[in-house]
Amino acid sequence: MERFEVETVEMHTGGEPVRLVVGGYPAIRGATILEKRRDAKERLDQWRRLLMREPRGHPDMYGVLLVEPDLPDMDLAVLFTHNEGYSTMCGHATIAMARWAIDTGRVSKVEPETTVRIQCPCGPVIAHVAVKDGRPGRVRFESVPAFALALDKTVTTPTWGPVTLDIGFGGAFYALVPAETIGLDVRTTPARLLADAGWEITQAVQAQLPILHPEEPDLGFLYGTILTDGRDAFSDQPTANACIFAGRQVDRSPTGSGVTARLAVQYRRRLIGLGQERSFESVTGSRFGGRVLRETRAGQHPAVVVEVAGEAHYSGTARFTLEAGDPFQEGFLLE
Repeated sequence: MERFEVETVEMHTGGEPVRLVVGGYPAIRGATILEKRRDAKERLDQWRRLLMREPRGHPDMYGVLLVEPDLPDMDLAVLFTHNEGYSTMCGHATIAMARWAIDTGRVSKVEPETTVRIQCPCGPVIAHVAVKDGRPGRVRFESVPAFALALDKTVTTPTWGPVTLDIGFGGAFYALVPAETIGLDVRTTPARLLADAGWEITQAVQAQLPILHPEEPDLGFLYGTILTDGRDAFSDQPTANACIFAGRQVDRSPTGSGVTARLAVQYRRRLIGLGQERSFESVTGSRFGGRVLRETRAGQHPAVVVEVAGEAHYSGTARFTLEAGDPFQEGFLLE
């Protein structure tokens, strides 16, 4: 690589990092956003590795790349990156992106609420940013149709034996497992042990169960496993979960696409009704709100439109370079 000089805005949502690339990244090619995702994977992946991995990043880093929208009426389009590759949807980054878009004037502020239309690899996502006295606050977004792909499926794992789980789609596919069924507690078990369990379950599902998206083959893969506290029935008390994705990466936020998937499964099981607000808590104690807005369809699947809400904050800016002779030309990860 002859030249690497990238500028970023650093944010977090519920403690989960968002490294937004605002300058220096090579142009990503493709007529559609999924073609751009493939181009980034096949032609420019060294750039992702340098920004996500150590020493510039870390195993739990998360990033956003701006690309040109190919759908009409979109304010911006984005690709999501992490230590392992490229996601199809990310709620915590969507919340951060919506705030950044109006803070930078990319979308004009309107009080009391500004709408930001974001094209994600899974489809269009509509965010609404609360604005008071010119200052943006809480963001709520409506994602693509969410649905339960499978209920009460069982996979065999080396450590935990048979594990029964549901699979939900919230822009990405997740296996949903009550942690107590494998002897863990999402509020008290150390995060590293949750990560090991989640990764083992993810590998088992990937090997043993088919994951097919009804309309787009590029979306048909299991993104991660969400261990929950099992409190799926409607309650005014928060329900906790830990999302493990991209290997053993642990989401510090409640996971926007994961909350979407959980609500879709809860609705399918008739544990929650339309419009009922739920609070979802992460391993850091941060919270997202969520509710099912309306019914729809995703191909042959009955589906719902879900709204998720949270807040993002800035943590800094950066300019990353690569010096000639640096022995870590693609970064590294310590397992």
